[in-house]
Amino acid sequence: MDQQITARTLQPAGITADDETFYKALSGQVAKGVAVISAVHRGRDHAATVTDFLSVSYDPPTMVVSIYSLSRLAEAIETSGRWSLSLLSAEQASVADRLGEPGSPLIGLLDQTPHFRPEAGAPALVTDALAWFELKTVASAPAATHTLFVGEVTWMARPDAQPGSPLVRYQSGYHR
Repeated sequence: MDQQITARTLQPAGITADDETFYKALSGQVAKGVAVISAVHRGRDHAATVTDFLSVSYDPPTMVVSIYSLSRLAEAIETSGRWSLSLLSAEQASVADRLGEPGSPLIGLLDQTPHFRPEAGAPALVTDALAWFELKTVASAPAATHTLFVGEVTWMARPDAQPGSPLVRYQSGYHR
């Protein structure tokens, strides 16, 4: 094979800004589904847009999500042990943008996002999503600047109407 490649060896002494930029460019080559994770802590909703989640088991149904460790959402999930995931449709890019902003306000966070709860006190689920999951945390582990939360699905649903296209993140942008 006569293919030209650009490579980088990372040094144990530390990651440079160029290394970080190169890593972001390479890891952005994967198309990822977009979801909103939410939890309730001290009577307030905490929510954020995520792309780093996956199904890890069907028996029992289990998912994992990666959340920035110093975020209010990570604290909410750790404390409550209960969280939800709303899988966004292509028409919900504005929801993803709004809840993906760093430093989102705590009070009124979901005021502009249509949502519902399967029962009183449950984490909010985004209306018109492709699918919804409520989970209880069964494990967590630190991973660099993030915490991986493993959740066992306790409730799940989908709309009865034909689902739309998923919202996908690829190369730092949203796509259908």
